[in-house]
Amino acid sequence: MGSSPLAHGAGAGHVLHLDAFSGIAGDMLVAALLDLGVPREPIDRALACLPVAGYRIDTPTRSVHGIVARRFVVHVEGSHPQRTFRDIRAMLEAAPLLDGVRSRALATFSRLAEAEGRVHRMPPDDVHFHEVGAVDAIVDIVSASAALEWLGARVSCAPLPMGRGFVRAAHGVLPVPAPAVVEVLRGVPTIDAPVDAELVTPTGAALVRANATLFTRWPSMRPVATGFGAGTRSLADRPNMLRVVLGVPDDGARIERDDETHAVLEANLDDASPQVVGHAAEVLLREGALDTWTTSIGMKKGRPGVMLSAITRATDRARIGHALLEETPTLGLRWRGVARMERPRRTEHVETRFGAVPVKIADGDSHTPSAQPEFDVCRELARAHGVPVRAVHAAALAAWWSTRS
Repeated sequence: MGSSPLAHGAGAGHVLHLDAFSGIAGDMLVAALLDLGVPREPIDRALACLPVAGYRIDTPTRSVHGIVARRFVVHVEGSHPQRTFRDIRAMLEAAPLLDGVRSRALATFSRLAEAEGRVHRMPPDDVHFHEVGAVDAIVDIVSASAALEWLGARVSCAPLPMGRGFVRAAHGVLPVPAPAVVEVLRGVPTIDAPVDAELVTPTGAALVRANATLFTRWPSMRPVATGFGAGTRSLADRPNMLRVVLGVPDDGARIERDDETHAVLEANLDDASPQVVGHAAEVLLREGALDTWTTSIGMKKGRPGVMLSAITRATDRARIGHALLEETPTLGLRWRGVARMERPRRTEHVETRFGAVPVKIADGDSHTPSAQPEFDVCRELARAHGVPVRAVHAAALAAWWSTRS
């Protein structure tokens, strides 16, 4: 390991810069984060939540131009099915992942699906992922999401170098950069690299697009830790590795305001039925909003209305904003940057005399553990057994607390 182990949330208030002088791939990012000091445990825990088997992981080191870098190698065994974005989204939504890990992974696959959909002229849900739907890519994306969530830093990225030539893919020979990579990187700074090789993979591009909030050659910061992740091939003119640098933003040139790690989106509605507003809130949550709520308001000409609000990660703001515009009759929305302090969260299932109940747990930090049974499940079990819902709720809480004694 290149640096000392980093505790959960060690990146809070820091910036993580992706110095992608040789491009980026999913495995290079995970390897660099491990070398930086992110432990294997949160990655292994996230992967254990997935219904995916038939692989093993190695994390050897490799010397590249005299620099010892980490690698992240996924050995796949046997054959595996092709998956659409619909399949992968359902898998991630059903898996008992931490909310932040799920949100990052879904955002990454969503970027890929949208890009592939534009290239192939088809709905994103119907896109068949070949290379990025394979087991190794799923492992790379979920592992990177778990590592970034563990760290909790804001991500900046250097302009990405675009190689040249051609690459063989499931659809045949494609130009480099691959069409999906160019689509994913809409709006992202790129630079020419005189290298006949694919330097930025679709998975690497999507991870950058879903997580980076700033693009600069080098941010104003004071470095505190560095990690190197090595690629598989050798390049003639540069070391094939990704450098990640964790640093404290310089007080004289802040990278972003501290209140912009998340965003609150708001829209005032005076011509939408309650059914439409409720459905819109459900869509925003499905798209990755962390929470939604409504507020009764008075609008112009004395008309009563409702304000629909949602809190999202800053990286999800535009996508969820488009969903709000699509699902409501509003002609516009507003947003503002906010800060959000989060506790580590997970889900456990407990057995009660009424049946199994999932319980959301907040623990793993310095605060008193908190537990909340899933209300919809409690309600269904209460209906099935003809008892008040509070009885099922209390039984689930008692069952969980009994496991801590």
